[in-house]
Amino acid sequence: MKIIKTDEKLDKIEFVGLISKPNDSSLKPYYETLKKCLKKHNVELLVDSLSAALFGVEGVSFEQMCQKSDFLVSLGGDGTLLSLCRRSFAYKKPILGIYAGNLGFLTDIKSSEIEAFVEKIFTKEYRIDTRMLLEVTLHKKSFDIEEKLVAFNDVVFSRAKIAGMTTIRAYIENELFNSYHGDGLIVSTPTGSTAYNISAGGPIVYPLTEALILTPVCPHSLTQRPLVLPVNFEVEFKSEDKDTLIVVDGQDTYEMGDFESIRIKIADSGAKLIHRLDRDYFEVLKDKLHWGNV
Repeated sequence: MKIIKTDEKLDKIEFVGLISKPNDSSLKPYYETLKKCLKKHNVELLVDSLSAALFGVEGVSFEQMCQKSDFLVSLGGDGTLLSLCRRSFAYKKPILGIYAGNLGFLTDIKSSEIEAFVEKIFTKEYRIDTRMLLEVTLHKKSFDIEEKLVAFNDVVFSRAKIAGMTTIRAYIENELFNSYHGDGLIVSTPTGSTAYNISAGGPIVYPLTEALILTPVCPHSLTQRPLVLPVNFEVEFKSEDKDTLIVVDGQDTYEMGDFESIRIKIADSGAKLIHRLDRDYFEVLKDKLHWGNV
């Protein structure tokens, strides 16, 4: 996909969907604040059934919530928002992240700011950023079937055992361009560049950059270095190490041995995140990474 900067706003707001961090009933007061603020504007708050059970209120199915809502709200942290982006991908709904803890890279609205920011939504004082997602195709040769899924941050190829290494072969247009021999390989989006990628020595990439990032994890050869590719590339990965694991966004795990190959490219559409107009990505970096501290 190509990022096009627009002044996109919500045309109408009649229903808002909410999903919260699992198993955290302490978030109920924030749900009640959000519901009260939306009710002032005659907007109904729909709560995913799992979150509703946690709060002791009536809920709806995740699918019904996504279909009916004009935008979605993630209440928790970056992990909750990341999961919601992936699960709601097919519905193309903008998502607002509210955090109840430490400032994250994705969520920027404090729980104490809910009331003030809701008012700004109705006066259109916000922006919608589009973040690139990875489209991952898992191909099973024996059955000639493909499974497609999306990743928000990254896809990690990792050795399954502490001892030993894994070898991942990477192809572009059916031509082998590299073999990664070591602990594994990270394929990330610019948004995911500040996740596992940064821990493995990969580059920090501005989240609205159009790029695909490949970072080897503890490579056997010192000549292996992170690689940043244009967004129109599709990379295919294969491995003879059948016990190699494929981990998607740290949430879903597959075994490499179940597939002939894995193809990764930038998805045709991205995740839309609602942010404050004055949100500054570099201020977030300074805060999270302690840059500029003497």
